[in-house]
Amino acid sequence: MATINSVLGPMDTADMGFTLSHEHVITSSASIQQLYPEFIDRDGTIARAIHDLTEAYNEGLRTIIDVTTIDLGRDIRMLEQVSRETGVNIICATGVWRDIPRVFWTASPDAIAPLFIREIEEGIEGTGIRASIIKVANDMGGVTNEGEIILRAAARAQKATGVPISSHTWAPERVGEQQVRIFEDEGVDLNRVYVGHSNDTTDLGYLTGLLEKGVWIGLDRNPGSRPELPNWEARTETTYKLIEAGFVDRIMLGHDWSVASIPAHREARAVRDANNPDSYLFITRNVLPRLQELGASPEDINKIMVDNPRRFFEGKK
Repeated sequence: MATINSVLGPMDTADMGFTLSHEHVITSSASIQQLYPEFIDRDGTIARAIHDLTEAYNEGLRTIIDVTTIDLGRDIRMLEQVSRETGVNIICATGVWRDIPRVFWTASPDAIAPLFIREIEEGIEGTGIRASIIKVANDMGGVTNEGEIILRAAARAQKATGVPISSHTWAPERVGEQQVRIFEDEGVDLNRVYVGHSNDTTDLGYLTGLLEKGVWIGLDRNPGSRPELPNWEARTETTYKLIEAGFVDRIMLGHDWSVASIPAHREARAVRDANNPDSYLFITRNVLPRLQELGASPEDINKIMVDNPRRFFEGKK
């Protein structure tokens, strides 16, 4: 086993247990909570997160990978409090999502990588809480010029620290392939790369092509909320097809859920909640039973939810 950092300090990977590979507690925007605190109900968000994650803990959840970055309104003290009060391990991220700060647009990767390295080796915002994963993001239209700068900075931080990379992608346009090409160019060990949101497509050729490169893939949008994309049943069937194809050792599941999200308006939240009334338990209550109906074994489920996240952080092939 190995030691990694959670928001409560070092932990043994053996203690990760049942793990959701791509989640959030809150998503907003950089500095919103500091500048306009009335726009976000921080106390209410904490209370709901404690309720939902305690419920999930009671049904077997032990760890979430919270890939909220600075431009997604990362609140490191919130994560610490929620983890402490629920018993759920939270592994937090450095890196940058889609809202890349303008000052990074013309910076060099070598100027940005040390910022990520500091949050991994020393801590975030002077708290001493250290990140254990590097988040990057590229969406519709693929990797932009500024997006490439962040990818290369993340690659260099990964090689310097050994901490893995988790990516946000737009699978319908096969954006994960673009990311992988850049990581290959940077000499990153692809076993340390997780290509997320890969179940926004049912294109098995694309998915198996990524897996054959040696990356991990995150089937981590469940149930999914966009009508033009696969519904949760189709996503689950794709997961099972990858198991049948022999890739059970290289896939992980998550929701991409947050208990509070911007826009934080009541109407938008009501739509979100109606689409996923199970919060962090949608996979446990819906996806996993359906996978077993399709033919997945208990051993398959354990690999996906327990063994694979642990092995990913340990760097084991």
